[in-house]
Amino acid sequence: MKYLVVLCDGMADYPIEKLNGGTPMSVAKKPRMDLLAADSLVGTVSNVPDGMVPESDTANMAVMSFDPKIYSKGRSPLEAVSMGIKMNEDETAYRCNVVTLSEEDCPYDERTMIDHSADEITTEEADELIKAIQAKFGDENKTFYTGCSYRHCLIWKGTPYKYNFNRPHDILGQKITKYVPLGVEGKPFYEMMKASYDVLENHPVNVSRRARGLKPANSIWLWSPGKKPMLPNFEEKWGVKGAVVCAVDLIKGIGLCAGMKAYDVEGATGNINTNYKGKADTAVRAFKEGNDFVYIHIEAPDECGHRGELENKIRSIELIDEKILTPVHDWLKDCGDDYKILVLPDHPTPLCLRTHSIDPVPFMLYSSREKRRGVECFSEESAKGADLYIEHGYNLLNHMIEKD
Repeated sequence: MKYLVVLCDGMADYPIEKLNGGTPMSVAKKPRMDLLAADSLVGTVSNVPDGMVPESDTANMAVMSFDPKIYSKGRSPLEAVSMGIKMNEDETAYRCNVVTLSEEDCPYDERTMIDHSADEITTEEADELIKAIQAKFGDENKTFYTGCSYRHCLIWKGTPYKYNFNRPHDILGQKITKYVPLGVEGKPFYEMMKASYDVLENHPVNVSRRARGLKPANSIWLWSPGKKPMLPNFEEKWGVKGAVVCAVDLIKGIGLCAGMKAYDVEGATGNINTNYKGKADTAVRAFKEGNDFVYIHIEAPDECGHRGELENKIRSIELIDEKILTPVHDWLKDCGDDYKILVLPDHPTPLCLRTHSIDPVPFMLYSSREKRRGVECFSEESAKGADLYIEHGYNLLNHMIEKD
């Protein structure tokens, strides 16, 4: 038996007036997804436990069958694992976004959060900026590491762990005054973020970006602290060998912590312009190399939701269907083994909010062995009507993986 998970990050949404009450999922042309949904087990699942922040680390950890309330220690440590960083017990990892703040003549904390991703800056450009930040602020206790696009990491020895930072994608279009780190514990983070503006504002990378009509990455934003992570071994838990295929360090980190193989895909960006074909080809390769369970993560719908891009969010779902689900399903049909396919988002990223919500998400589970009475169009509304609700996302794989 082979198992494929296609995780469409942030794909779920709320009804949109411009779509006559539809959603990107319901209007997207996704013939393969809908074809499979007609014969699938369909329902909704809550991947984010009550009281927890609806972040991708929490939700994807749940989909991979690990209870976030037990195992979640923040997203940054998982990203650090993916980067090959070996953390010590006295160290804390922080996500370090390079963001775009407004550039009017005013104090730092009166600026507005324009873009949490600095126009989805390239990794190559961001690397130069992170090196400048490391040169300015790095020391024997603080080290900055380059990640993917706008997503980077700070490892800091002996800092407060439980400080409640604000997420930059939650405050788009707002002045940062009340969202910057405050108080005695927040002061060292605030001072570094404030000083980073002077380091980055006129950096050659940003001078070039402005000249090309792109937003500058003119500040760092620190958030999501966490300690060294540990997860149960996926193969020992389920009796199947697993792999993850993704662009972002977070998902690779979850996979690596669970003893799964993490595949890199050349040209995978974490946005709508990612290498869809490369992800599909890599998933097939992962199966051919002996993995029974392959988890493909696609970030594009989530990024489109954060950016408020309706057409792009619809298009990202269509591209997932056409360039990932269809070719991998075609290969599975011809591989000679029985197979199951699970398709779902981790959490909604509603366009009206431009950030994550905690609502349950739709899922569809197709089995080559057993046809079910599914739905004609896989969407939030049709999944709600299926009357199957899984309260805890970490139980979802119980419906998929057949244990000996």
